[in-house]
Amino acid sequence: MADRVVTFTGSDFGRTLTSNGNGTDHGWGGNTLVMGNAVKGGQILGDYPELGLASDNALDVGDGVLIPTTSTDQLYADLSLWFGVQPSALDTLFPNLNRFADVAGGERLGLFT
Repeated sequence: MADRVVTFTGSDFGRTLTSNGNGTDHGWGGNTLVMGNAVKGGQILGDYPELGLASDNALDVGDGVLIPTTSTDQLYADLSLWFGVQPSALDTLFPNLNRFADVAGGERLGLFT
């Protein structure tokens, strides 16, 4: 049974690096935890961004909003494949996936064993 169960939880509650006068605004990005016997553990996926703003950081699109280096579409596509979804269905399920990965060409995050 343990090989057939995966816990997959995520948050898209990112924050900007700049203040709005009362704190910070909602930004992009967040964290995801994936657990289970089928998971290739001990990995941190994506890159921790530089915390510089504007011209100091290629991922800063303005106002301290950073572009994540790994999309949730990539994470959910890997999970979908583990559930048995056919690779040909991923473009329909995740229409933005091709902006982040060449899944049709076999590119995967490698979350599962």
